[in-house]
Amino acid sequence: MTAAASSIATLAAGDADQASRGSGIVIPLLRLEGFAVFIITLAAYWFEHYSWPLFAALILAPDLAMLGYLAGPRAGARTYNLVHTYLAPLALVAIGHFAGMPLAVATGLIFIAHIGMDRALGFGLKYPDSFGDTHLGRGGRPGRR
Repeated sequence: MTAAASSIATLAAGDADQASRGSGIVIPLLRLEGFAVFIITLAAYWFEHYSWPLFAALILAPDLAMLGYLAGPRAGARTYNLVHTYLAPLALVAIGHFAGMPLAVATGLIFIAHIGMDRALGFGLKYPDSFGDTHLGRGGRPGRR
């Protein structure tokens, strides 16, 4: 099993202790990667001349997934993680691009920017234990559990 598949399996199993062992350079690299995604997505958005009012209106929309926590921490983590992975917005960008749907591309880019911004700030995918337990550490702070 590759390291990425092992990490995903650990995250899916909810083993926060094992998955939070990322120390040293791992978490800063993941945060730097998130920052790079955020900047590159902003550049693509600007280059394509999409609407900045739309960007402002939707940049925090993925955080509405936190409402899943009203059904409990396990449901909340699943909902939050589903919305805070790159898979759906990348698919939206690809489909929008090939189908000639600029609003879909813009929306996908906004969601990708949001995820990159979250990662850069240290907010990662959630474990079912509690809202603060993420793949980037406790509450975005490495090594705190």
